[in-house]
Amino acid sequence: MEIGTLVDYCDQLLDAKSGRDFGPNGLQVEGTREVRRIATGVSACVELFERAREAGADAILVHHGLIWESLAAQPLVGFRRRRLAALIEPGLHLVAYHLPLDRHAELGNNALAAKGLGLYSVEPFAEVQGQPVGCRGRYPEPLPAADLVARCRELFGQEPLAFLAGPDPVSTVGIVSGGAQGELHAAIAAGLDAYLTGEVSEWVMHVAREAGIHFLACGHHATERLGIRALGDHLAARFGLEHEFIDVPNPV
Repeated sequence: MEIGTLVDYCDQLLDAKSGRDFGPNGLQVEGTREVRRIATGVSACVELFERAREAGADAILVHHGLIWESLAAQPLVGFRRRRLAALIEPGLHLVAYHLPLDRHAELGNNALAAKGLGLYSVEPFAEVQGQPVGCRGRYPEPLPAADLVARCRELFGQEPLAFLAGPDPVSTVGIVSGGAQGELHAAIAAGLDAYLTGEVSEWVMHVAREAGIHFLACGHHATERLGIRALGDHLAARFGLEHEFIDVPNPV
């Protein structure tokens, strides 16, 4: 299929043109190939591009693309040139979806995390760039805090950094994937028992303890594997494409 057809479908599916983001969503680097096989990964990097080429991919879909407003007007030298060369020389397309793939109600990182953790009554939570990107939910039967940690460990594949300072057992949980430790304040304001994100900052432990809320940092990369992989699976089923999720492990 043509890359434009694929991107148009993704734009509509994810409502990608709605709201602000930290960089452009959709096609970021145009290749030369007709798309029969896609690779997905969390973050654009040379290792992902090289492994996708070796796997025979024609297009790569990522959550973290190459183009960001905060990195505008940077010269294409050094590692930036090498990244582009790893795409352009083999003719690979690069497509990126950031906040749209956090907030989507079915394929989004946060919705899939809520489902994987067994939460019910899931609803939007925590605004980023003017739109809610996270979600919140509850357990019909309150869950021991240690069991919530265990579920996070199993779902995300690594040991969470947990400050267990909230009610035990846990009834309500807020989730914002990635580097959203700042949304801890939104979780406190909402009266939630626990808040889950990817990263942590030095101040978080004290705030969590003093506010009486559980905080779990489960990994920026780990919490954002879910959506891009699900998008690739969806596209493969919808259009008869081959799909491979390529994980480039990152402990952060």
